[in-house]
Parts: sequence; C-alpha cells; structure tokens
Amino acid sequence: MKTTITTALFLLLHAFAARAQQARILSPNGKIGAALYKDEGAKAGSWYLKVLYLADGKETTAIPRIDLGLVRNDQDFSNNLLLLKVGKPQLINEQYTALHGKRLNRTNAANELMVSFETPGKAKMNLFIRAWNDGVTFRYEFPEKQGSFVIREESTTYSIPQTTMRWMERWNPANEGLYTAMSDDKVQQQDWCYPALFNTADKACWFLLHEADVDRGYCGTKLRNNDDRNAYKLVFPNPKDGNGQGDSLPSITLPWRSPWRVVVAGSLADIIHSTLVEDASAPSVIKNTDWIRPGAVSWNYWSSNHGTKDYKIVTAFADLAARMNWPYTLLDWEWDGMSNGGTVEDAVRYILSKGVKPLIWYNSGGKHTNVSSTPRDRMLTHENRVVEFTKLKKLGFVGVKVDFFESEKQDMIRYYLDILEDAAQFEMMVYFHGCMVPRGWARTYPNLMTNEAVRGAEWYNNGPEFTGTAPEHNTILPFTRNVVGAMDYTPVTFTNSQFPHLTSYGHELALSVVFESALQHFADRPEGYDGLPDAARAFLKTVPTVWDDTQLLDGYPGKEVILARRKGNDWYVGGINAEIRPKKKTLSFGFLKAGVQYKMTLIADGEHDKAFDIQQLVVNQSTSVDVKLLRRGGFAASLVPL
Repeated sequence: MKTTITTALFLLLHAFAARAQQARILSPNGKIGAALYKDEGAKAGSWYLKVLYLADGKETTAIPRIDLGLVRNDQDFSNNLLLLKVGKPQLINEQYTALHGKRLNRTNAANELMVSFETPGKAKMNLFIRAWNDGVTFRYEFPEKQGSFVIREESTTYSIPQTTMRWMERWNPANEGLYTAMSDDKVQQQDWCYPALFNTADKACWFLLHEADVDRGYCGTKLRNNDDRNAYKLVFPNPKDGNGQGDSLPSITLPWRSPWRVVVAGSLADIIHSTLVEDASAPSVIKNTDWIRPGAVSWNYWSSNHGTKDYKIVTAFADLAARMNWPYTLLDWEWDGMSNGGTVEDAVRYILSKGVKPLIWYNSGGKHTNVSSTPRDRMLTHENRVVEFTKLKKLGFVGVKVDFFESEKQDMIRYYLDILEDAAQFEMMVYFHGCMVPRGWARTYPNLMTNEAVRGAEWYNNGPEFTGTAPEHNTILPFTRNVVGAMDYTPVTFTNSQFPHLTSYGHELALSVVFESALQHFADRPEGYDGLPDAARAFLKTVPTVWDDTQLLDGYPGKEVILARRKGNDWYVGGINAEIRPKKKTLSFGFLKAGVQYKMTLIADGEHDKAFDIQQLVVNQSTSVDVKLLRRGGFAASLVPL
C-alpha cells in the first residue's frame, strides 16, 4: 500500500512539474539545459529558471531555482506576469579573435529563447535565455521605445541546496578578499563578491555565478543571502560606497536591456576553459587594434613602495625590463614628485632609450575616494583626460593604470567606460586597480588589459596574514577570479617585501603560467630575478602573457592546480601545491600534437624551498613524467617542438 501511494505521488508530482514547465532549451552540445517554470505557489504569476547539466547519460540539477524579475518605480515585473509568447529557439554561432586572454580564437555556440511577458498594467518585459556549451545566461528587456524609470529592485535569486559546496569571497568594494569554502551548516550569511564557485552534492556539476556586459544602463550587482542562507539574491551597491557619491539605484531609458546573468557550468575543467563572460559581451568597438600589445612589466612598488619618487630606482627597473626582454615598465604613484637624479620626463627618455615602453599610474580622484595620493583628479572628466592623454602620448607613454574606484554604482560604471573610450582615442592601454572584477569589457574595449580586483602579492606589504593564506588562496584563484578575466596579482616574487613568503621558488615561478593577465606585472626587485639560475631566468624572459589555448591538467580549489597553456606551437605548464605535505604528480602530455617530439625544460622544486631541480627532457604525446612538489611548492615547464 505504501509503495503504491509513493509511486502515485511521484507520478502526480512529475505530471505537475511537466505542466508547470513552460519552456526548455538545450545547448548545441546537449550538455547544458535551462527550463522555465511558472511558480504555482504563493506568488501568482511569478517565474523561475532551473539549470540542468547532462553528462554520461545522467541529468544533474545544478540550480533548482532562479527567481526572475525586476521592480521598476512605476510597476512590478516580478509577479502577476502573464506569459504572452515563447519564441522559437535561435542558434547563436559566432567566431571572433580576442587580442588577449586564455584563448585567442573563440567559438561561441548557444541556443537562445525569447520569452515575452505582460504586467496587469500592459507593460512588456522580455526574457532572453541562452544555453551555451559552457553555461547559461539570461537577461531582461523592456522593449517599449520610450520612457525613463528607476529600477528599485532586481528579483533575480539563485537558490542553492545547502549540501552544495561553495567557494565565496565576502563583499568588499576593492574585491580583494579571501575565499571561504563552506557547505551545510557552515554556510555564512552576508554580502558576497563575484564570481562565486559551487559544486553539487553529487560532485557531478561545477558552476560559477557572475554577470557580463554591464554597460552605462545599469550598475554592478553582488550576491546576498541574509534572509535565507541558501538563496543568493542580486542586490545593488551600498549607498555608502564611494563616499556616498552617486545613486545606488540604476536609472534606465527605454528600450533597455539588463546585463547578462551568467552561470558557467560543467566539469571543473569546463570552468577553467570557459570564456563565457567575454563571449556574452558586446563585440569590440575599436577598429584599429595594432597598438594594443600585451606583455610583461617590471614594477617597483612591491619592493619599494615609494620607488617611483626615486629616479635611480625607476631607471634600475627599466634596466631590469631590458635585461629580461620585457616590453614595459610601470611608473607607479608619486611619479609627479620624482627626484634623486631626474624628473618623470628624464625617466621616460631613459626608459625609451633602453627599448622599453613606459606605463603610468593615476589616482582616479573625485569625491568618491579619500585617498590623497598624487597625481589625482586628472582622469576625472573628459576634458581632464584629453589634456592628460595628449601630454602622455607626446612623452611616449603607452598605457595608464587608474586606481581607487571604491564603488560599482551606475555613475562609476560610466566612469570606467568613459576612461576606456577616451584612452582608445589616444591609443592608450588601460589597467584598472582598486576596482571591480571584469564584466566582459576586455572584448568590447580590448585596450582594457587587466584588472586588479584580487588579493595579490601587494598584500605581503599589508600585514602578516597573507604569508599563511597565500598558498591556499593561489590555488583557488584559477577556479574563481581568473576564470572571468585578466587578473593582475603582480606575481613571481622570490625575495621578501615587508612580510615573508611560505611558498617555494618553484611555486612562485609557476604563477607566471597559472595566473593570466595581458599585462603581467612581475613584482620582484632586480636582484630577485638576477639571482635566479639561468634556466629560471630564461623561462621568465620568454613566458607569454597571452595564450592560444588553456587546459586544466589537474587540480582542486584550495589544494593544487596544474595548468597547460599554449602560445603558437610552444606549451607552458605551471603547477602549484597549497598543502603542507609534499606531493608527487605524474604529468601526461596528451595535449601535445601527435607525432611531434618536444624539448621540455622542467624547473621544479629542489631540496628546499629556495632551490630548483632543473631537467632537460624529450617528451611526446605518450610520455609521462613524475614531478616532485614541496609543501606549498610548485614547478614550471616549457615544451618546444624539436
């Protein structure tokens, strides 16, 4: 009797779910699905999505419920919505070439569904759902041709089962926190940064939450689970952010579309390989891009916080860049007070005489930041920027680093984009510091080379905490922050700044491959690089900062990661260990081209954390090599076809 009742109940619920489901769409490869449901519960006319992952004949519910809708100042678009139409699926099939990133040749494949709704007040809202081969995106549209409104609230809420493992960073305006791993009753309740990583309880599906294609018509959002520990609602910036400047509620003008809400989904390797955040963003608006040239940068701030005030330190880092074949050196804050042998004009002439090109720092300025470091306010208005970029171009500078944004309100989104657009007119590359996590702008404005938005090596100067937390943190970043865009961690430091490392020299060298940034700021002092063995120094002279391909070979967040990246025919491999026990990893080379022999230079941990074990080997697609990693250790390798 009990079995009969249970079976009948199951069939009834299954039939009820089928009736509630109004639309379903699958990715072109059949692995990712999204289903639209009408809520038959308390809120009449409310709607939600379910995200599904299909692999090895098994369907996993990655996210059982994503509540949908917006609240405008004139009416509510989150409930009492009448479904007007479900459109026919449209194939999105796009190829483009990126100028930098983890993969240069991009192929986009997605199926898109448009669903139309109407409010009791006869206002229209469209929902666009895309099922990509590596995730799901969705966005809202108000299609009417006129009208100006304020968005009071976004109802988008991701419901995540309590048993789902998650790695999340507590919200902070600079996005420079540590990630916390948690599940079950350990799940904390607060505001959270993007991106956030999750793994379903059955371990079958990983997914990453983020947003893409944020433009002047909206603000940045964040995740909040204060009301329900397992329901992450999208919320707008805190009114107090940016010293209270700017409105926290976005103003819109119709017709209008929201940013894409992004769920990267699949295996852990799929997460690493994904370029979905940029794929979903608007194509480049810059026609001539010949002047956009990624590369390595020497950087004096980490070892000498006031280094750019000293002409002799500036020239020493220019000499370092020249010796290491790095194309750039950065003049950081206080360059306007340079002395001890020369001015900034003298420094630029010296840098250029060495065949190196200079980059330069600015305080974003304005009332949104109390940081008084100079120069400030020179990027604040279009008129300021035209004057400054004209001067910089004449002197020979090729890029600017702009710092201290402290807000993701709509006015600050506009400020970011205004800088990028004006910089492009003067053929200036841009690097944002003290800023928001990438939202796909590197595709639209490829002169955006990198964002900080990470707790990086600079934190060795800020206190003793990073000494102990860096090894684990370093193995989480490739699965989280660096998935969604270039990340300027300022890596590869062998000497110590104000607080010491626990990571080995092999670990530090590996970060040049493990972390991706189109402008890779190598942060150590000249003697830190000059004192390396020839093989390690040669590795840093040639390691690329942009890649044709990226593959995850092994890893788990917080424990270890081994990545292989290709540039042309050459491969580079970096592996790091977070744990306090040594490991032996077996490298297999199935990613190499069949029938080709490669010369492998392996630079692994030696007998202690400041020593290397360097080997020259010949490998091919069927070879395997054992590599020793010390506790908190690592290794790097280059593979060049013979």
